Amino acid sequence: MATLPNPLPKLAADPSGRVLGLRLPLGRLIDVTDEGPWHEPLLWHAEQSASPGNWAALGTPAGRAGLLPVLVDLGGDQGGPEQWELMPDEVSYPGDHDAEEVLTELWEEYAAEDDEWPSLVAAPVLTADPDTRATEVADALAQGRSWFKEPHLALVPARRSADIPAAIGWTGPLNYEEDVARICAVLRSWEDRFGIRVVGLGFDRLVLSVAAPPTSLAEAEAVAAEHFAFCPDNVLQQHDGTLATYARQLLDERTTWTFWWD
Repeated sequence: MATLPNPLPKLAADPSGRVLGLRLPLGRLIDVTDEGPWHEPLLWHAEQSASPGNWAALGTPAGRAGLLPVLVDLGGDQGGPEQWELMPDEVSYPGDHDAEEVLTELWEEYAAEDDEWPSLVAAPVLTADPDTRATEVADALAQGRSWFKEPHLALVPARRSADIPAAIGWTGPLNYEEDVARICAVLRSWEDRFGIRVVGLGFDRLVLSVAAPPTSLAEAEAVAAEHFAFCPDNVLQQHDGTLATYARQLLDERTTWTFWWD
């Protein structure tokens, strides 16, 4: 995939981050992939667990340095990013894929035969600044929301938040979609329409902040269809298996979308 220059190698000689205009806590550079060490670091993460305020303090200056923040879970059963079997060499470029084509293809594969793809949802009205909402959700995760056991602040070289999974070769949806860039193409569309940001990554879990959530049941049901195509397990294994019930859940959990692949 096309990439920007990676600032992370500079942290090997200057772990404080001053060379990049940052003041970093103790941290670790991760270059471990499924096939051995990558030719450059894929991400940096702090040694200590995240606390409220970490995201806001580091996010803006990191962005100026070409790095984007994300929380990574080091406390899951599969360990942290060093144990996640990252596959950056298997990833294409998210911009080469069309979000609706990806969702249509996945919908046709996993939905009932008589259910037609309903098309993409029109963009709702923003209810918050996307980056402000991301900070709020990150602070909630840092305070111990049940999705992550041990969130640590990480920095990833990526063009936009939606590209973070592709930038590190994340394999969370591997049993469902082999090229995570196709997942990121959908995330790009959601970034444009719903103001999402990629806030958290676990071994097989993705947490998004949402700045333009659906505000009516009809909107939520339309969004639920996109979520089903994106991650059927969200509906089939975490709810009663119906889009209607899932849609009502979307209205209750307005600021955060979470996805989990079996």
